[in-house]
Amino acid sequence: MDYLQQLIERYPPLSGNKTAILNMYHQLTETFESGGKLLVAGNGGSAADADHIVGELMKGFVKKRPLGDDFIAKLCGIDPEHAAYIGKNIQQGLPAISLSAHTALTSACINDMDAHIIYAQQVYGYGAAGDTFLGISTSGNAKNVLYAMITAKAKNMKTIALTGGTGGALTRIADIAVVVPETETYKIQELHLPVYHALCLMLEERFFK
Repeated sequence: MDYLQQLIERYPPLSGNKTAILNMYHQLTETFESGGKLLVAGNGGSAADADHIVGELMKGFVKKRPLGDDFIAKLCGIDPEHAAYIGKNIQQGLPAISLSAHTALTSACINDMDAHIIYAQQVYGYGAAGDTFLGISTSGNAKNVLYAMITAKAKNMKTIALTGGTGGALTRIADIAVVVPETETYKIQELHLPVYHALCLMLEERFFK
């Protein structure tokens, strides 16, 4: 199913973003195929979007993602009593972490370091070459997301920006930038959601046929 074409048909203003979204898809495909992971960060509504993206990737979105027989056999070898329940309920996932979701670490960084460094600290700790960092900012200028992207580049990670308006500072650093054609924050966020839904659908189709 051509989810990208469906996206453009439903949201014609995003037609100019088609190539960038496709590049985003190819980059994440390469990351997951090589055993890497996705780190995602944003603020406010964009933090909620980061959580949302991780939720779609880490478990079934529109498809069932049953475990393979080999893993179920390993479960049975460890604990036959509980293996059937675990094997029936766990789903395959694509490894992704929302950096906004760690309250204790976030508050520690604010208290001990600086609020703008929260995401950069996590990128430095979690990130590795071959991973991808996705920074979401409606303006493209959020300092904590920018610092995280700079850190990701220094860790030899790939970087993607999801922004709006003129794109901001993130687009000058990111390997791939999707800049949706709106300028007001809530309107930008309204277009971010269908973009990442289409992306997650495309990735699920690729990895869980």
